Amino acid sequence: MTPGANAPLAAVRVTVEVTAPQRLDVSGLLVTAAGKVRSDADLIYYNAPHRSGVSHRPATGAIPGAITVDTWAIPADIAKVVVAASLDDPAAVFGGAEPTATVRDADTGQVLTSFTPPRLTQEKALVVVELYRRGTEWKIRAVGQGYTDGLAGIASDFGVTVDEPASATPPMPAYAPPAAPDAPPQPAAPPRVTLDKGRVSLVKGDSVSLVKNGGPALSSVRMALGWQPARRGRNIDLDASCIAFDAQRERLETAWFMKLNVFNGAIQHTGDNLTGRGGGDDEAIDVHLDGLPPEVCGLVFVVNSFSGQRFTDVQNAYCRLLDAVTGEELVRYDLTTAEPATGVVMCKLIRQYSGEWVMTALGHYVDAQTARGMVKPAAALL
Repeated sequence: MTPGANAPLAAVRVTVEVTAPQRLDVSGLLVTAAGKVRSDADLIYYNAPHRSGVSHRPATGAIPGAITVDTWAIPADIAKVVVAASLDDPAAVFGGAEPTATVRDADTGQVLTSFTPPRLTQEKALVVVELYRRGTEWKIRAVGQGYTDGLAGIASDFGVTVDEPASATPPMPAYAPPAAPDAPPQPAAPPRVTLDKGRVSLVKGDSVSLVKNGGPALSSVRMALGWQPARRGRNIDLDASCIAFDAQRERLETAWFMKLNVFNGAIQHTGDNLTGRGGGDDEAIDVHLDGLPPEVCGLVFVVNSFSGQRFTDVQNAYCRLLDAVTGEELVRYDLTTAEPATGVVMCKLIRQYSGEWVMTALGHYVDAQTARGMVKPAAALL
């Protein structure tokens, strides 16, 4: 595509991947017909990766950062989804390192179109493409609008509150002359959530980096899951599993009740609970992070109702991450709502460029009674 060009979307669910020679942060914005977000929650990025049919995927290993859009799930009051990219290094500019947006069918991986904005200079962030409604149809437009004041400039333009005042410098058109060398610095990114202050409680979409005091916090963790029957006297047979993926989102292994040990013991399932009765955790999976093969880039933890009962028959479902050595609880995520489905993707652990791991709470329901049926929906959430 060329700047300003548009085309119909050939899929109802698409992923926009953005790559560049320098490390990027990709984000999305849900924008109304008035050209503004409804609230700050309509900015989808690393620390808020899910919102109203839009999800964020961080860059990990060979997988580029991306925004996935389920057009059928976009609220009726949203006119377009804006995909933006900003440089991870606040001192860097896009000049000579123009990014490329590759638009794929999110279900098949087929490339639908691509766009590289030419002749960038002092821009630190840009609106790459936008997906917009035209009647009942969804289309994509190549934009390439650059900003010298980073992501904060884009956020301010679309009505998102930023922590620091945005630069007085107006957004610079994609092909304008270079900005003055004394352009204001980019405002600081939102603080990263870590384990430095102790136990972290997550809600759906929240993420936490598994580091403490600036260094790797853990070498071995335990993902423990628990639940209770919602009706007295009725057993619930739920099964917890861990699915490991590579950089291409291809499944490498699954630890579940049919295969308790994978990667030579780097992931170990502690066994099957057939009822959900009793206090404490119902099932647990130990992960020795240092023992995982380097090709493992993501771990997704899922729970299925093997007996076919729906999660509306389950109460008090949760997952919690513990230090497998000390038993200390580090992160907890409680499912506060249930849907009439037989499977739920609880959370994921993603390996970052730095080698650290980030946990994100998901709570995404699907209909699948075993881990085999969870592979495709889990891969889509990476």
